[in-house]
Amino acid sequence: MLSIKNLHASVEGKEILKGINLEINAGEVHAIMGPNGSGKSTLAQVLAGNDAFDVTSGEVTLNGDNLLEKETEARARDGVFLAFQYPVEIPGVSNLQFMRTAVNSMRHHRGESEMNAAEFMKLAREVSKQVDLDPAFLKRGVNEGFSGGEKKRNEIMQALLLQPKLAILDETDSGLDIDALKVVADGVNALRSKDRGILMITHYQRLLDHIVPDYVHVLAEGRIVKSGGRELALELEDRGYGWLGIKDEATDADSALSNSAH
Repeated sequence: MLSIKNLHASVEGKEILKGINLEINAGEVHAIMGPNGSGKSTLAQVLAGNDAFDVTSGEVTLNGDNLLEKETEARARDGVFLAFQYPVEIPGVSNLQFMRTAVNSMRHHRGESEMNAAEFMKLAREVSKQVDLDPAFLKRGVNEGFSGGEKKRNEIMQALLLQPKLAILDETDSGLDIDALKVVADGVNALRSKDRGILMITHYQRLLDHIVPDYVHVLAEGRIVKSGGRELALELEDRGYGWLGIKDEATDADSALSNSAH
């Protein structure tokens, strides 16, 4: 489904991704772990089409289509969803208005009829309960005044409404307490489908206690240096990255620009 071959990307002339190779089949969940500044968020942003990052070489296809040739909006319509590490607030735009517009845009792209206000309200209320988010939040500005956990649950609610082909979750677990982590994990598990691929970026093995991935990859210095099953995440939790010859040193360009891109 998603095929990444020898992907190189830079920002402000500094190379961050240095030859990423990754294949995700429909129905699979892949987790990417790695030290700060290794390129994890850059990979997510490049796949979503953030033009702050320059792809210098390589190929990315989604169901055979060249993803890199498409603008961000086109990628979204084709089913690419990115849950941000730091979800932004959009004052003045209600959650309900925002999500109904997005869902109907996707339906229009697929040649389906749009949902009217009553139909969408019913669906949105059902999904908000699924992620333990008070339906009253639907009337508030997007993420406006939300806590960190509420923002992350709101992101998963968006994914459940949009039903993407490829869901990219950039540290969806960061800043969550135990209860919120379980709610978010349940939402991600509800996204699992034989027709969908999920790419999760995380620092912590604890997320993988709730969402069992098919594969775990270690990304360091812009490359995937080791892959395995969930047991690899457990080993990283126990031993850190030193045994792989990896230092946990942040790359300024990756950290700063990934954050500002949100």
